[in-house]
Amino acid sequence: MSKIILVTAEYDPLRGKIRRVLREISEEKGIEIEEREEDWDFLIKYGERDEIGGFNIPQVFVQYDDGSVKHVLTRIPLSEEGKLDLKRAKEIILRAL
Repeated sequence: MSKIILVTAEYDPLRGKIRRVLREISEEKGIEIEEREEDWDFLIKYGERDEIGGFNIPQVFVQYDDGSVKHVLTRIPLSEEGKLDLKRAKEIILRAL
């Protein structure tokens, strides 16, 4: 079975919200979550860069059974009202599984 990888940092204000989404997915699908704290090497290899070449966090990845890693989400998407859309974030991650 595949697993979800979260790269975040202690100072990340969205950390708790994305963790909550990932816990829901983990409980529903029986999938493991691996959290990496400021793993810049992992982000350099698999992550999505911003317009100036840096990395935004949190970033979510799926590691499949064959060991391949796919970037799934950078930051939590916003609704049309400009609010965090946790439901849409969950849908994006579930599609990648």
